[in-house]
Amino acid sequence: MKRTLNLKLAAACLIVALLTGTIWFKGAEAETPAAQNAEQTYEKASAAAFYLRALRSDGTVLAVGSGALISEDGKAATAYHVVKGAASFEAILSDGAVVKAVKLLSYDELTDAALLKLPERKDAKGKAAAYPMLQVREAPVKHGEKVFAIGYPLRDTPIITEGIVNHPSAEINGRPRILTSAQIASGMSGGPLLDEQGRLVGTISGSLRTMNNIHLVIDTGDLRALMKK
Repeated sequence: MKRTLNLKLAAACLIVALLTGTIWFKGAEAETPAAQNAEQTYEKASAAAFYLRALRSDGTVLAVGSGALISEDGKAATAYHVVKGAASFEAILSDGAVVKAVKLLSYDELTDAALLKLPERKDAKGKAAAYPMLQVREAPVKHGEKVFAIGYPLRDTPIITEGIVNHPSAEINGRPRILTSAQIASGMSGGPLLDEQGRLVGTISGSLRTMNNIHLVIDTGDLRALMKK
């Protein structure tokens, strides 16, 4: 009788352990975002990307480019060469809303990284509302990793392109750069480069004349350095 009870107790403990293990593994899997294709990435991330206009003091357009929101209160990443020398800035969001009074918080001319701040967003009732935002990835990218670029070649024409990381940290003119085969068109500078989980891994900076279809991206480490200032 005692032996039977011990066997039943052992069996019950084994079942509990197996169930606990199953639940634990399912929880661990849930914590890792699933890989997404281009359609899913665009659907998830496009609301955080915007068209950027850099204006002279007389209100005429000095330069245009793209940007990416990285916080709910309106902080955004872009490329410094897009905003360099401008007197003011306007962001045109994916829903067509024109946001004025955008501020340049900090920049690094060497790395081409720039940090903007959009004014407080309000809903229809005048209450504070959150901006859509991208999660900034902490881990560095790797050779061959699939990535997606989003940007605005034209004001009302956001596009997404797909490629790989050709090099995670190439030294270009004294600056570390991510090299990618994701196609970049004029106007996409300052836009986001995303991984398969839709996380920001870099900011589009430009292209290489010496390498066909290889483009330059500012690493998120340079963006974090600006955010610490």
